[in-house]
Amino acid sequence: MWPGVSDGNGWVLWVLLIAGGYLLGSVHFCRLIPLTLKKIDIAESSRDGNPGAANVFVTCGWKMGLFCLFCDMAKGFLPVFAALKWLPWTRWPIASVMLAPALGHAFSVYWRFRGGKCIAVIFGEMIALLWHTPVGLILAGLYIFFSVAVKIQPHRRRSIVTFACFLPAALALEIFLGQGAVGIGCVCLSLLAIGKHAVMKDDGA
Repeated sequence: MWPGVSDGNGWVLWVLLIAGGYLLGSVHFCRLIPLTLKKIDIAESSRDGNPGAANVFVTCGWKMGLFCLFCDMAKGFLPVFAALKWLPWTRWPIASVMLAPALGHAFSVYWRFRGGKCIAVIFGEMIALLWHTPVGLILAGLYIFFSVAVKIQPHRRRSIVTFACFLPAALALEIFLGQGAVGIGCVCLSLLAIGKHAVMKDDGA
């Protein structure tokens, strides 16, 4: 727990991480960085209108694509990692901390509540959670399985199927580990990702 944060005032840090996570998640680095450095609006130039790293790779090359991917993953990683480090993270507010950056990315307060598909942000959160649970490995394994063993096309449909399978698997694992709040967070992330992919176009990632 963060030095100086007691059970009585720890809610302040919970609120800061939830609100800060949403505001950080709302920053679309994959749109801002190419727009600033190359005068390219990824959302306008891509077929699916998604401000995501995959479109940066296609439009701006692998170097900028990797940098934007890192930034998107970091905005998911940082709030969750902070909660795991400074707060009693098995409590229910961890689900809100997990949802906040992905929700910001999907419905950005800076972009008239429009946004992307949240995949990189969610994987950033899964990396942070690896200190306490292997649930992120399930998500990665499902993506690989539906990309290689049972190929589902297009990417939009693959992601919907992946998160539909991840939702019950993650919840069951976290309940087994005694970390039900993290399981609820995974359920919320899955529903958000499924919803965003369901309404967006097939092209892009």
